[in-house]
Amino acid sequence: MTLTELNQRFAIDNHLQFKEIAAGMIIAEVANHHALANIALQGAHVATFQPRGEEPVIWLSPQAKFAPGKSIRGGVPICWPWFGPHKTDGKLPGHGYARTVPWEVLETKALSDGSTFLRFGLIESDATRAQWPHPSTVQLEVTVGKSLRVDLITTNTGKAAFELGEALHTYFQISDVAKMTIRGLENCEYLDKVKDFARFTQNDGIVIESEVDRVYVNTTADCVIEDKGLKRAIRIAKQGSKSTVVWNPWTEKAEKMGDFGPQLHRDMVCVESGNALENVVTLAPGETHKLVAIYSVEKL
Repeated sequence: MTLTELNQRFAIDNHLQFKEIAAGMIIAEVANHHALANIALQGAHVATFQPRGEEPVIWLSPQAKFAPGKSIRGGVPICWPWFGPHKTDGKLPGHGYARTVPWEVLETKALSDGSTFLRFGLIESDATRAQWPHPSTVQLEVTVGKSLRVDLITTNTGKAAFELGEALHTYFQISDVAKMTIRGLENCEYLDKVKDFARFTQNDGIVIESEVDRVYVNTTADCVIEDKGLKRAIRIAKQGSKSTVVWNPWTEKAEKMGDFGPQLHRDMVCVESGNALENVVTLAPGETHKLVAIYSVEKL
């Protein structure tokens, strides 16, 4: 669908317009009474979210690259239909292919409370079917209001069960990593990728002072990012998720990433809602699984 066709069919006055920001890269630009947000059609990737009167909630790297087939650094990348490396084929892309392929707009509407709703569907191709031979559909619903709600919905349309790994790999904007604590994962077990997936138990709030890459398992709890610098807390509520991933690459790894730079890791932290490792979902024929995350701001 061309840019003109998208705007003719799905644009909403005073809520939603579609724009091309780079060759082959179209975004849905939301500007309603509650908030501003941009969503790239590639990957159905929520790139930004900023409630009016607030600092941005979702972090997007100033060096993020918007190019067909390339993942976008920041925002809410979709990890689907596996999380991390593929279980049997190391040549396949980490975290799956959903974040780097085109999605189509299926529906948009202005809600009665002033929020804006968008629904996207992943476009299948010979390339995607070669990586994921299981008949299925995946959609993403985004509701932009005072909070940001993201629903990732997978349906098994085939005749055999399959295992699904997934995550909303969300980057959050913070004042400085040294002024931040993550609450909600106390007493949870986690597997630490930095320490060869050794298993530990979180004793207190999470303070980041070096590279962190952890999968917290068997947890359905809300997480809260307490940011003393911005005097706010970001609440991450979730449904249909038993894993929470916490990630910050820290200095050495960030310097090696062309879309990160040496100090940008201080401005962000990833708190990801998903189902990974021992929490992968088995989806029976005809069954639908919904992963939901809701991001909101509270005063400290």
